[in-house]
Parts: sequence; C-alpha cells; structure tokens
Amino acid sequence: MTKKIFVGGVPIGGGAPVSIQSMTNTPTDDVEATVAQIRRLAAAGCQIVRVAVPNMAAAKAVGAIKEQIDLPLVVDIHFNYKLALECIEAGADKVRINPGNIGEPERVRAVANACARKNIPIRIGVNGGSLEKPLLAKYGGVTPQAMADSAFGHIALLNRYDFDDICVSLKSSHVPVTMQAYQLMSQQSDYPLHLGVTEAGTTRMGTLKSAVGIGGLLGLGIGDTLRVTLTADPVEEIYAAKDILKAVGLRKDGPDLIACPTCGRTKIDLIPLAKAVEERLKDVKKPITVAVMGCVVNGPGEASAADVGIAGGNGFGMLFSHGQVLKKVPQEDLLDELMALIDEIP
Repeated sequence: MTKKIFVGGVPIGGGAPVSIQSMTNTPTDDVEATVAQIRRLAAAGCQIVRVAVPNMAAAKAVGAIKEQIDLPLVVDIHFNYKLALECIEAGADKVRINPGNIGEPERVRAVANACARKNIPIRIGVNGGSLEKPLLAKYGGVTPQAMADSAFGHIALLNRYDFDDICVSLKSSHVPVTMQAYQLMSQQSDYPLHLGVTEAGTTRMGTLKSAVGIGGLLGLGIGDTLRVTLTADPVEEIYAAKDILKAVGLRKDGPDLIACPTCGRTKIDLIPLAKAVEERLKDVKKPITVAVMGCVVNGPGEASAADVGIAGGNGFGMLFSHGQVLKKVPQEDLLDELMALIDEIP
C-alpha cells in the first residue's frame, strides 16, 4: 500500500478512494474565467484542480482564485522556484514541480522548506518528452526505467532536505511505456501515484488511450489519483475519468449504462436513443444500472441485471426492471418514461 498524503482535505494513497483531477486551460491571471471553469469542473465531479503558473502574474492570481473555489488547488511550476514560493504563500494546496529543473540546491531547499511549513505535498511530474539528457543517453531514449530513474533522482533532491510528502507521476504519450514505468515505480517505492497518459489526444483517442493505460493500471491495483488529458473542454476529462473508474469497479456513485450493439432483430433507432439516455444520465447521481436494448423479445432477459431499462419494438417499446416488463409504451415516449422511472428510485 502506498503512503497517504493530503491535498487540501482530499487524501491520496494509503487506501483512500482514487480521486479525479483536471487542469484549467484559461489564462490563470484571468481570475474570473479560471474560477468559472473550476466551478464547472467541480460540478462535473472533479475533486482536485490544477492551474498553470507560467509567470508572476499567474502566481499572484492564485490567492484570489483560492478564495473563490471549494476544490483543493494545485499549482504547476516549471523552472522558476520563485513562482512556487509565491503560490505556497498564497495558499496553494499542492505544488507540481521537478526539483532538478529549478536550479541550484538552495532553491530546492527553499521550496521544500516552504512546503514543509505549510504541510503542502509536492508532485514530482516525470514526462517522457522532457527526460534529462544523461538518462536518454544511458537508456537510448525514453524507456520505463529511464522515467523511474528520473523520478528517483528528483525524490533524492527533496529527501536531502528532509522532505518526503511526495506524489509521483510518470507520464508518456506512449501507453505501454507509461504503464511499465508506473509498474516499476509501484514495485520500487511506496509513494502515491498520480496516473495519466500525457498528450493523449482528442476526446475519442485520448479517452481510449487513457482507458487502456489508466484503467489497465487501476485494474492491477496501481494508482491513487488520476487525470485524463484530453484536447477538449476539461469537463470532458472528468466524465472520462468517472467512466474509467466505473469500468474497473472502483466507483459506483452514479449510473452504469449498458446497451446492446444492435443486430438484424433491432426494430428501433437504438444508437441515437442510447446516446440520448447517456446524456440525460450525466446529471443522475444514483448508483444504478440502466439498460438500453434493441429487442423486446430478448432485451429484458439479457439485461436482467439492470435496475431499469427500455427495449425497443416495432413502433413501441418496453419499460422493464430486473428482467420484468413493467409496461408497454410508444417508441417516442421511451426516453421520458425511463427517466420518470429513474426519478422514482430512492
């Protein structure tokens, strides 16, 4: 089991539930836009949010942002240790930084001491695209062991100043390398692991890569928090993350939609219906299984594990629960009847 750290009030590691993170894409010094996006993320189910801090204007905005949000706030720092110090004083809940990238030892000491005073953890974020040149030369490129060695090198810099409140990520855009790097880290340390496949791509491929990489690791019992990275509205990252956690059985706080793939027996335009049900279920918090089936003959029986479901026929459909047909309704009323039934579930 990994060690437990706290990001604000959210525990990471030590057997705590896997938490969902995302990152804003607004200019951080635009406080109003950043706060608005964070609130949207929170409403979608985000538990920890990160902002980029590329300059002092962004760093000075952190305090104002923090005052207006309820989520723990992580600051993303590259190279400039003064930005980290400014954000720590402004109330950041966690710092993402690579100690080896901020210069001389005194700068590392300053950040480590500032975080220790405030009980703020540091995430060491190893990225396959920015590995140290000596490691690339040693291993002949980006390899899982090179990424793990990079992480341990950064950890050693913090440990030198008695700082060990650390979380680690080892992200590559290549799914197998990412998975193997996390497996190595899991075998060789007990630091909590922040999962992710970096630069995963647009919603479709990014979700697929993340489902394989993040979901595969979670299925092996590896990982304590995660971010799905998508070239899309960050809210889509939250929906994808929740779906991945549901798929591997780690979350049951919300509906699980099952739907048949359709075949020649299908007598209803099932694909848009299933998509419409999926959209309506986004606002439902009940831990139920909902089925959308294309055949009134086999559908209810095949989806007998579902709490509620609909099955389409020729001009009509069936509303059912646990395989038992409740009533016959016109096709055009199936969606509304299903949602009404879900509303009745305590």
